[in-house]
Amino acid sequence: MADKKNTVTVRQVGSPIRRKSDQRATLQGLGLNRLGREVTLEDTPSVRGMIAKVAHMVEVVEK
Repeated sequence: MADKKNTVTVRQVGSPIRRKSDQRATLQGLGLNRLGREVTLEDTPSVRGMIAKVAHMVEVVEK
């Protein structure tokens, strides 16, 4: 049986317009590039750090 990995779902709620280039790159690294888009990622410390960096533009979706 396959191991069930912890995941986190993130939705983009803010625009990267007029943001620093590193914040734009972080959104792209998370797989987000449009308002309202959701992506499910593996819950690792590096992903949590990326979410924290752009916390003002994303929200964690609880399902």
